Amino acid sequence: MKRLAVFMVAVFFANAISPALLGGIPSDRAVYRGGTIAALTENTEGAVATTDEHHFTFTYKKGKLTIPYQQVNTLEYGQKAGRRLGLALAVSPVLLLSKKRRHYLTINFLDEQGKQQAAVLELGKSIVRGTLASMEARTGRKIEYEDDEARKAGRS
Repeated sequence: MKRLAVFMVAVFFANAISPALLGGIPSDRAVYRGGTIAALTENTEGAVATTDEHHFTFTYKKGKLTIPYQQVNTLEYGQKAGRRLGLALAVSPVLLLSKKRRHYLTINFLDEQGKQQAAVLELGKSIVRGTLASMEARTGRKIEYEDDEARKAGRS
């Protein structure tokens, strides 16, 4: 009976802790992590769209960042692996053995005034490959990969 109670409490906490508190993002979303875009604050969550033939779009609660593909001059992709500390503390230390990966796309581009700008987006894992492939195809630029591990993840 005591084990069942402990298990139920662990399940409750596992479900109560949101991915945002643990540093994760929904797999089909993106987060603006930083850059030179004055209209955006760091950690703004939104959705990316590469379906338009002429513009990349990051739509967020208060607006939209639109980047013409022809103005993009470099694309960089990298990953950062980290431990699941929050979840391990709440549920089980065994989770310290698992890693979470964060996927970052940096878009360097010229704005309407011809000034160099940069946007660093963390991409959810289910949109990484599609976004990278679309950005390469639409901009005509090759993705610069941070390392071989990022290259494997971006192409697989």
